[in-house]
Amino acid sequence: MMSHETNTFSPVVTDLDRFSGGHGTPLRGEAALQTYRGTASCLGGYIEVAEAQNVSIEMGIAAAAPPSGPVEDDAYAYMCDAIVELCQRVDALLLDLHGAMTTKTYDDGEGELLRRIRAKNPSLPIAISLDMHANITELMVSNCNVLTGYHTYPHIDMDSTARRGAEAFFAMLNGQTKPVLRWANAPMLPHVMRQGTDDEPNASLQAKAVELEQSGYLGVSVFTGFPHADIYDAGLSVVVMTDDNAEAAQSQVHELLNSAWQARHDFVYEIEPLPESMQRAKTAATSEGQGPVIVLDHYDNTASGGTMDTTEVLNAVLAAGLERVAVFGFYDPEVVEQMTAAGVGATITVELGGKLPMPALAAQSKPISLTGEVKLISNGKFQAQVAMARGLTINMGTSAVLSVGTVDIAIISRHIEPYDPECFRSLGMEPMAYDYVMLKSRIHYRVGFRNLAKQVIECAGRGVCTSDYSQLTFDKVRRPIYPLDQDGSGANEAWGLPPS
Repeated sequence: MMSHETNTFSPVVTDLDRFSGGHGTPLRGEAALQTYRGTASCLGGYIEVAEAQNVSIEMGIAAAAPPSGPVEDDAYAYMCDAIVELCQRVDALLLDLHGAMTTKTYDDGEGELLRRIRAKNPSLPIAISLDMHANITELMVSNCNVLTGYHTYPHIDMDSTARRGAEAFFAMLNGQTKPVLRWANAPMLPHVMRQGTDDEPNASLQAKAVELEQSGYLGVSVFTGFPHADIYDAGLSVVVMTDDNAEAAQSQVHELLNSAWQARHDFVYEIEPLPESMQRAKTAATSEGQGPVIVLDHYDNTASGGTMDTTEVLNAVLAAGLERVAVFGFYDPEVVEQMTAAGVGATITVELGGKLPMPALAAQSKPISLTGEVKLISNGKFQAQVAMARGLTINMGTSAVLSVGTVDIAIISRHIEPYDPECFRSLGMEPMAYDYVMLKSRIHYRVGFRNLAKQVIECAGRGVCTSDYSQLTFDKVRRPIYPLDQDGSGANEAWGLPPS
């Protein structure tokens, strides 16, 4: 596994430690196998299928990092070297990738890895699994034999995606099928806040993909793309895999792309001004229904490369006088150190957040001065309980809870997105006991919190995950592209496929 979603506008450094889960370097060999076996992850799915075959398994490396800025060259080289070394002594390779990795040197990190593997072992059979937010490139598709992508966002089908790909892969290795891949992309940058598979138009696109797979296609993947990667091929794409039927594959690629293009306006997120969101939040707590009101700080989601330290939404929450609020969370190791030194029960004044400059944005976030009680200090580790990543140990680093009146704020030392209520419960905070739960998340929160909340208020704060494309400067993405260019003309030309 070499997995990273790169936000090219993010200032968060992506070094090798970020891929290690707190171990210093990524897991390798038997330790990686033991960690991922039986988990709701792509590696877990691969391991399950492979262990049912008459094969021996070697794990080269299991490297995954939370989304952030471009991957450092030395970290990329370390991971690639481990995989390329492995590929020279195995008969077949299953690769858990993301599909939106950009490095300091390479815009297409996965395609470059696959190119290196092919250069060392040209005939090696390769299967890859990819995130729904992958930005597909010709280098990826032409250098693998089997390719499958997630059908859900939140991503609760990582393991089944890998199983689907691994089963097609072993069928190929056993001479039962001959996978053929075709792909193309559309000139669209769908807003991430409109990519959830609970919502249209993506719900219907993914349902069609599943229907085609159930009818006999080996794999049909609609990739909504990751728009915060400013690379040429960013955006929505489709990959179809058939059993030796290139014509059918290409036909379905075009049909799905046409459906997405017709629905392009529905992929645009309409932004509500923050004062209006706060006004709705103030009245929502007294409305009918059980559970807390979710206040969603979606411009600063670490799982899209956010710094997780912008303060605009928290400031608005405090200014609006919202009470009984649980906040997750702020990435601020400096404040965690101060709180640890002060000790549980101490009253402390801190300058929270606003510490990571965001050069990609004109407007910056500033620290907020808070005085409160140190309520808890923790090692920040818990085991995921929800369908996304179930069974994996999540490491927030040393973590602390600061109580400011009736507002409890979780402050952590390693970036994680709050998609599992265990992130609160492991810190002594029961989300159902609060009137409001403020989350720095975009869509993944739905997997663990949507059924707990009586209402969700989406708040446009500040951050490099902004849904306002006018706040960002795109230099590399192909043009014209919708909605950066209003008419998005040139679509049919963009869907042309390169020769086989």
